[in-house]
Amino acid sequence: MKKYDLLTLGRSSIDLYSANVGSPFVNIEAFNAFVGGCPLNIATGSKRLGLNTALLTGVGNDQVGNFIKHFLQQEGIHTDWIPTIEGTRSSAVILGIEPPDKFPLVFYRDNCADIHLDLDHVAAVPFAEFKAAAFSGTAFSRDPSRTAMFFALEQARQNDVIRILDIDFRADQWFDPRAFGVTIRAALGSFNIVVGTEEEILATFLTDKEQLLIKHQQISAPEIRGNIENAIEQILLSGVETLVVKRGKDGASIFQPGREEIKVPGFPVEVLNVLGAGDAFCAGFSYGLLSGWDLYKSVRMGNACGAIIVTREGCANFMPTNEEVMQFVLDRGGF
Repeated sequence: MKKYDLLTLGRSSIDLYSANVGSPFVNIEAFNAFVGGCPLNIATGSKRLGLNTALLTGVGNDQVGNFIKHFLQQEGIHTDWIPTIEGTRSSAVILGIEPPDKFPLVFYRDNCADIHLDLDHVAAVPFAEFKAAAFSGTAFSRDPSRTAMFFALEQARQNDVIRILDIDFRADQWFDPRAFGVTIRAALGSFNIVVGTEEEILATFLTDKEQLLIKHQQISAPEIRGNIENAIEQILLSGVETLVVKRGKDGASIFQPGREEIKVPGFPVEVLNVLGAGDAFCAGFSYGLLSGWDLYKSVRMGNACGAIIVTREGCANFMPTNEEVMQFVLDRGGF
C-alpha cells in the first residue's frame, strides 16, 4: 500500500495579482499576494479534492520562502522535501487581470530557488511511497533542475509511479523557445500521461521562432502556428499511453494509440481570470485517475475544476473543495 497519492515537482512562487480587476497593467494601484506555480497549484487543488499530496520544489532563505511553505503547511500538503537553497531567491510572479482576454504575466525568476533543485534533492524523495508524480515542463528549462527532473523520471519509473506531464510551456523561461521542444521530446517516452493545450502541444514541435506570437505579455497563452493533428500523432508515437488535450470552453479530448478521439464537454461559465485553469484541470483529472475513475469521468472532473477557477481571482488560494466541485457538476447535469 502506497503512503501518498501524488507528488508534484517544479515551480513555486509568490503571485502578486492585480487588485484592480479590469485595469490596464500600467494603471494597477495595488496587488494581492497569493501563491502559485504549476506544481504548487496542482498539489493544492488535488489536496482540497481529497488526495494526499506532496510538493518537491525549492525556496530561498527569505520571507517569501516562508510565505510559500506556510501556505502549503496550512493546506496539509507535505513539505518534507522542499529544500531551502542558499544563495537563491524564492520566485515571484506579477499578474494583471483584464477580462475577457488580457492576462499579462511577468516572471521574476533570475536565480530562483526552484530551478536549483538538484540530484540530491530528488534522491531524498521516497518515490516508492507515491502512486503518481506530476511534472511541469518549466522544471526542464535549465540545469540543475533539468537533470534533476530526468533523474526523478527514472526514479518514478523504477518504482512503478504513474508519470504525468503538464506541458506548462512558458516561452520566456527558455533561452530559445525551440529548446523547449527538443528537451520535452527527449522526455516524452518516459511519461504515461501528457496533458496540455493545443498551443502547448504545438510548442513541443516548434521548429521556427516565427511560429510563436505572444500578445500583451500573455506568457501562459501564446499563439502558435502548426499542424495539431501531426503533433498529437507524434506524441502518441513516442510511447505516451494517454494524451489529454485541453480546449478551454470546449472541454477536452482524450487520445490513445490506435483508438478514436474521445471528446469530453466542458462547463460554460463567465470568465474572470484564466490563469490557473490548466492547473485546476490537472488537479481534478489527477483526483479522478487516482480515485479509480475512468478517463472520461476524470477529464470531466478536470473540466469542472478548470471552469470553477476561471471565475475566481487567483490560482492555488482559490482551488475548489471536493464538495464545491461535486455540487457544481450536479447543478449542471452530472458527469
